[in-house]
Amino acid sequence: MAAGAEALSIEPIPLAEIEAARERLKGSVMRTPLVRLGVEDAPADVYLKLENLQPMGSFKVRGAGNAMALAHPGQVAEGLWTASAGNMAQAVAWHARRLGVPCTVVVPDTAAPTKVDAVRRLGASIEEVPFGEWFELFRTRRRDGMTGLFVHPFSDAAVMAGNGTIGLEILDDLPDVDAVLIPYGGGGLSCGIASALRALKPKVRIYAAEVATGAPLAPSLAAGKPVEVPFTPSFVDGAGGPVVLPEMFALASKLFDGSRVVDPLEVAKAVWLMAERNRVIAEGAGAVPVAAALRGMAGGGKVVCVVSGGNIDSGKLATILQGGLP
Repeated sequence: MAAGAEALSIEPIPLAEIEAARERLKGSVMRTPLVRLGVEDAPADVYLKLENLQPMGSFKVRGAGNAMALAHPGQVAEGLWTASAGNMAQAVAWHARRLGVPCTVVVPDTAAPTKVDAVRRLGASIEEVPFGEWFELFRTRRRDGMTGLFVHPFSDAAVMAGNGTIGLEILDDLPDVDAVLIPYGGGGLSCGIASALRALKPKVRIYAAEVATGAPLAPSLAAGKPVEVPFTPSFVDGAGGPVVLPEMFALASKLFDGSRVVDPLEVAKAVWLMAERNRVIAEGAGAVPVAAALRGMAGGGKVVCVVSGGNIDSGKLATILQGGLP
């Protein structure tokens, strides 16, 4: 049984660790552009941080790459494994192929076929399990038969430091940013970015962005403790879930000004809008912040939306572009 990664402390990721991750990742990940959303009548001056342009189409290559670089070489040489619905799976498989080591990915039975097929093309082995069993791996970090390094998709300090490099880039390109909206799935992306922003620009407004089909953070923040909510799988497969892990709640409650919740139809409209106005292809999770910004949920001024990925099923994208809801 492979040992899991250590659970994250409840403190924000130190700025020095995020800056070190930026140097460590040079040459293996892309410094993504920040572009203005092509909407003239938006309630704010909205910018898009285009992580959909990363290798394998999502921000996950940052955190995965940093975790592997910091791990013991012997453990990496034994192989890599992760639990992921798609984007971290692709990122870990991509890095595994780059390093020439084996990779296994545990996916839920609700995973998007497009993302699972992409993982297989990268040469990784797939183990499909029921959603509940898959979600439990985020807590236990262990699975019988697994060897090598477990790359936790969100609750890991090295992963979050890698994700935090996005925050550094945002402030480099738009130092007078007023607010940042970040998709909330497990919390590793949003808490990593927020750690960098709070260290360098403490007064910036930072909001998590959730979809109503699985939005546990907003009610958890309101209650002052993690609460469980109903979860319905949707085309927004890179965000949402039934509950916030305790260590992630402790961190999020220190870093965010709140969580903004939108419904799937609003997300679909945001996917359509980015494709129509900016020729940007975003997956559902990547469009959640844009949907929130267009409703004025982050306030006015200069608002950055982190477009976390672009791995959307072509059939679902076609439905959205035709005005439907997948």
